[in-house]
Amino acid sequence: MLKDERQAYIIKQINIHNKVLSADLSRQLDVSEDTIRRDLNEMAEAGKILKVYGGAISKSFHYPFQQNEVYAREGKKEIARKALKLIQNGMVILTGGGTTMIEMARMVPENLSCTLFTVSPLLALELTEHSNLEVHLIGGQLAKNSQICVGAQVINQLSDIKADLCFMGTNGISLQDGITDSDWEVIQIKKAMINCAEKTAVMSIAEKINSIHKMKVCNLNAINYVITDLEPKHPHLSQYAKAVTLL
Repeated sequence: MLKDERQAYIIKQINIHNKVLSADLSRQLDVSEDTIRRDLNEMAEAGKILKVYGGAISKSFHYPFQQNEVYAREGKKEIARKALKLIQNGMVILTGGGTTMIEMARMVPENLSCTLFTVSPLLALELTEHSNLEVHLIGGQLAKNSQICVGAQVINQLSDIKADLCFMGTNGISLQDGITDSDWEVIQIKKAMINCAEKTAVMSIAEKINSIHKMKVCNLNAINYVITDLEPKHPHLSQYAKAVTLL
């Protein structure tokens, strides 16, 4: 594979999953990690990605968000519109972070009145102007790659919350392996979020469907809703309709 083809593949994976690991790319592309590191360094110097320890993240996943750099933004806006239909006045809502969640925050109607807890400082900032929302930031160590708060302090605070509905993103979702991710600390936060919510909705662009990462968050039966940018009856989702409610 030529360098341009290799780097195009890397960009595609970063855009879909927000973060990639050098070791995974090395295996997928059947080249050395040194080759991958050189590619990532070159792409970072060209301003295409943000290089982090062990891999790289999308520029759209780094604050401040540039709207024209958000991958699949129209699809994420469609997911956000569907997600907002689940929220009713008076609910206690819990959210993770990420670009899809930011799109949802930007669409929250002014007359919506509820209590919202989030582990994402960026989401909390987006919602500060909504006078009818009571917004609580669950604080802890800020993970540089995911831009959310992680650690034991966050997990302890989450254990005191009884949320009606939890919204979270995912890096991988499949029938066999459920919800998966590549960041161990983020996984622990997601597990705690699911445990303290009556219902959980996973928000994912269609390109992440049937993708698997090395570490597991939960089985699909721990999730109530999967919200994508596809119509629920799309053939790509047919097998998932047996396990969860699709929106």
